[in-house]
Amino acid sequence: MSRIVGALALWLLIAPAALADQVTTFTLKNGMQGIVIEDHRAPVVTHMVWYRAGSADEQRGKSGVAHFLEHLMFKGTKTVPGGELSKIVEANGGYDNAFTSYDQTVYFQRLAADRLDLVMRMEADRMRNLILSEDDVKTERQVILEERSQRIDSSPEALFHEQLAAAQFLNSPYGTPTIGWRQEMEALTRQDALAWYRHYYAPNDAILIVAGDVRPADVEELARKYYGPLKPSDGIVPRKRPQEPPQLAERRLSFADPNIAQPMVTRSYLAPQRRHGDQKQAAALTFLAALLGGNAQTSLLSRSLSFDQKIAVSAGASYDGTSLDPTTFTLYVVPVPGVSLADAERAMDKVLADFLAKGVDPDHFARLKTQLKAELIYKKDDVGDLARDYGQALTSGLTVEDEQAWPDVLQSVTADDVLAAAKALFDRRHAVTGWAMTNAGQEDLP
Repeated sequence: MSRIVGALALWLLIAPAALADQVTTFTLKNGMQGIVIEDHRAPVVTHMVWYRAGSADEQRGKSGVAHFLEHLMFKGTKTVPGGELSKIVEANGGYDNAFTSYDQTVYFQRLAADRLDLVMRMEADRMRNLILSEDDVKTERQVILEERSQRIDSSPEALFHEQLAAAQFLNSPYGTPTIGWRQEMEALTRQDALAWYRHYYAPNDAILIVAGDVRPADVEELARKYYGPLKPSDGIVPRKRPQEPPQLAERRLSFADPNIAQPMVTRSYLAPQRRHGDQKQAAALTFLAALLGGNAQTSLLSRSLSFDQKIAVSAGASYDGTSLDPTTFTLYVVPVPGVSLADAERAMDKVLADFLAKGVDPDHFARLKTQLKAELIYKKDDVGDLARDYGQALTSGLTVEDEQAWPDVLQSVTADDVLAAAKALFDRRHAVTGWAMTNAGQEDLP
């Protein structure tokens, strides 16, 4: 056993008692769910409100409205004028922020534990009492358009991946970028933002997560005081989105831009997500991604293409199964100068074929199991990370029990499970393969 693996094994024995691991739940009469994660090592607290509403819940033609409202939520209420919430948090020694994803929109603050009352009062206030003027809307619409210009339109790599997602998801809203399509963002109105706000921003569509130096009874008392009086929305129904039709043929695309920093080939496969009460397949895919591309030094793709054959600058695989609807499993190769994308793709396919033929190396798999178990324990050292994991799980169709069971589900996976998952996954008829290159016509797609 190596020193690193040995140290990890020792950590697994002594660490759990010292880390944040106490999770308590409650539900208010108006339907708001509460999660409390105790960690008394430092007098700080993270306060988060997760809404079960992300960009994938948007009405077609209104893309970007979820992210748009996220910006507008800082414009203020009668009690807390525009911009003051962040200033008040900062004045009390903390910080705040927000983010929008496909399946959720999240607002959070981190500050001294004795200031929890303050931030909970302000967050509850803007859940139902937001004030928006036409000037606010005009200003923030320009802000999000500029954000798209900087993050997407000026980045050929971002545009490439945006096109890949659109090709992968023909019907699922995961094919629409979270920030929105520019022409639809330009048309967003005050009424669009308010309609989204009034429908989704309600206690029965929200999850409160408080993590840090707190007692569950105290958090629940504050939640009843501030969130309890808020009226629930009658419009909250189970989330049923358009789903992908069966994909019967591989899709391929080429993307050319003179500013592409490094040509690359990537392939994404439709893949199952973590499912409530049945996370075994997602766990097997998690290990498959780690085996093929999780570590630049030891993963199969990197070791073969970058170190043995020396034809790739980098190569890897990725999978994140925490999503409400089916997701993707992705492979990529960035070839060294002089190696064509066609050769890089053939080399990638050869690694996959060899893996399917030979199966999982038992020693490599055992090391990965130990490392992944250690990573999950290390994560408990950061209560903010824990809060985010629970929030993402609960806004993606999972439960507290599912999230708590996830480490054991991972450890129950066998090498045969991983190989079976790989054989079911790697069907080119269910994949999108993309080439990013510097010049149009630089290479012909096979």
